[in-house]
Amino acid sequence: MSPNGQLTTLIKSSYKSIGFIMTGDTDNKLLNVGLLIIATLLVAKLISALLTPRSQKRLPPVIKGWPLIGGLIRFLKGPIVMLREEYPKLGSVFTVNLVNRKITFLIGPEVSAHFFKAPEVDLSQQEVYQFNVPTFGPGVVFDVDYSIRQEQFRFFTEALRVNKLKGYVDQMVVEAEDYFSKWGDSGVVDIKYELEHVIILTASRCLLGREVRDKLFDDVSALFHDLDNGMLPISVLFPYLPIPAHRRRDRARKKLAEIFASIINSRKCASKSENDMLQCFIDSKYKDGRPTTESEVTGLLIAALFAGQHTSSITSTWTGAYLLQHNEYLSAVLEEQKNLMKKHGNKVDHDILSEMDVLYRCIKEALRLHPPLIMLLRSSHSDFSVTTRDGKEYDIPKGHIVATSPAFANRLPHVFKDPDSYDPERFAFGREEDKAAGAFSYISFGGGRHGCLGEPFAYLQIKAIWSHLLRNFELELISPFPEIDWNAMVVGVKDKVMVRYKRRELSVN
Repeated sequence: MSPNGQLTTLIKSSYKSIGFIMTGDTDNKLLNVGLLIIATLLVAKLISALLTPRSQKRLPPVIKGWPLIGGLIRFLKGPIVMLREEYPKLGSVFTVNLVNRKITFLIGPEVSAHFFKAPEVDLSQQEVYQFNVPTFGPGVVFDVDYSIRQEQFRFFTEALRVNKLKGYVDQMVVEAEDYFSKWGDSGVVDIKYELEHVIILTASRCLLGREVRDKLFDDVSALFHDLDNGMLPISVLFPYLPIPAHRRRDRARKKLAEIFASIINSRKCASKSENDMLQCFIDSKYKDGRPTTESEVTGLLIAALFAGQHTSSITSTWTGAYLLQHNEYLSAVLEEQKNLMKKHGNKVDHDILSEMDVLYRCIKEALRLHPPLIMLLRSSHSDFSVTTRDGKEYDIPKGHIVATSPAFANRLPHVFKDPDSYDPERFAFGREEDKAAGAFSYISFGGGRHGCLGEPFAYLQIKAIWSHLLRNFELELISPFPEIDWNAMVVGVKDKVMVRYKRRELSVN
């Protein structure tokens, strides 16, 4: 039967039913009118379905949800829980409706290549990360068009070149030595708290500059704390909502701008040049020859510290917790430190840290299990298609938010053997599970066009700190193994991580 014939039959049958209903007693007029309205709406929907051309797109399956709000409640309760429930049923590509937005997840290396490799004109960061603008400030990163943002990312790249990193490592080592010299011969500490503090000290020295570290650390640290606390879940949806946390954030951002403007002017007047990221940003120039402004320098520094501070302290804490829980890996990293000290003495520099392959794998495995950023997002500006492992093809429409999850993808059993177990040797030569399934199997630092620029800095920073601890202290985890704090914007370690320490009479030799 033709569509028009189907349409005629449906209309006749629908209104015939209504006619039957309305032959009742006149006391039922109100009920009859209500039923007539419902039937009319039903017929209208049927007409729309029959007359609207069917889409030829092979759309991903959609997570079941409530009318209007879709899967919003489940998503807000915890996206990882939702992914764990839906992935086995729907596969590696599926969509969740969130009120008026659609988020399509691409889970696994087989379907996420376009996510990481697509140009900005196709998959854009800018729209989905606009909530960072009040924190970073105007004129930087997500408040500028892509061409300017790429130039600013070039400034980051130049500030993190190997010749710069070598100088930063020397400062990291000094900060670690100074900080842990204040520990007694033995005691009990919250290693999470200790690592957070030594990380912010080393970041201040390497990124924000000597003036901040030596004279203004407490003031600047407090202001960054207000900035940090101004980044709430509600800030993602309403970044300018006039709530107390946002007002404190805005005051702190203004005060930081004043502090860095003063430091920049002081350096320029004295013709001083320092080995830190602040100096790199001061000296940076755009392709047209324009130098960076004081506001831009401040914004870039804030973005750099936000990108690295939490992720490094969280990963440092997980690394320590896992090492102290697994004696076989603790013994392996201690043996590595002994061998390096036999070879180089007590010296630690960039090149020696680069030789710490065992420690590197231990850090990398902690980061695989606990990536601080559990979701990465893009806004789709064009249609594209993906093919799953089992050959299913899906068309992702323009306008969808496209997402992937390092926290979920890093534990896929077809990529990583026993994915929930801590096994740093999975990255060892000859095994290399992060490469066996192809590119984008391991995505703790993202990848492709938007891979994390600070990855080398982060590994060196964490290595420098843990190398010092392993060489100088015997450590024992005395609290239960930490839980994950899923409520944080950057997902980290919940509660304290208590460690008993005893200073070694002599360094490991």
